[in-house]
Amino acid sequence: MSSKTSPTIEFERSLAQSGARFIIGIDEVGRGAVAGPVAVGVALIDTHSPAFADIPSGLRDSKLLSERQREALQPLIETWMHAGSVGMVEASAIDEKGIVYSLALSASRGLTSLLEQAGVAAAIARDGAVILLDGTHNWLEGHTGGLPVTVRAKADRDCASVAAASVLAKVARDRLMVELAEKHPGYGFEGHKGYASELHIQAIRTLGPSAVHRKTWLTKILSAGVN
Repeated sequence: MSSKTSPTIEFERSLAQSGARFIIGIDEVGRGAVAGPVAVGVALIDTHSPAFADIPSGLRDSKLLSERQREALQPLIETWMHAGSVGMVEASAIDEKGIVYSLALSASRGLTSLLEQAGVAAAIARDGAVILLDGTHNWLEGHTGGLPVTVRAKADRDCASVAAASVLAKVARDRLMVELAEKHPGYGFEGHKGYASELHIQAIRTLGPSAVHRKTWLTKILSAGVN
């Protein structure tokens, strides 16, 4: 595997040197979909654990992995990390509140779920934690419960904790989209996972939007001519 796409723990290690034992990798999936929720993965890594350096073999940003590879990695990630969770916000809320707010709310839900797991809140309170967020700006501001945030571009590619979070989020969201395909047949959610493929747009034109489509996102698409 190329080192250009293989994440490491070097940046997490440097963050831990500032005094926080735990690193919370966070990444989102589904931002650009026109159906289904946005999901945010949260991966809590213990830098004092003997397993800290044992990054799951094959781990990469979820966008660089096949569905089969992501499914195979999930149990390895769950073993490697100290704890993890995924928060989601549904399409109707994205329509109402917008994607930026929905991303932050998804992360807040994921963090809340993480802190509710046995021993996690006490461990973080005792030994400290810092959030490592993929991107170029802090879209979590006001939704971290006071935990400090470090933002790093390409963290999903370069940092193992964030790559792990991206896989957790992608697997959880993809599984949900397969379930939604059964509840809303004809759109092909099980294949494109809610993104605007040509077949998906054709299905929306034929069937109309479903209850899990982001209606405000479809306005421009549906007003355009069929290519």
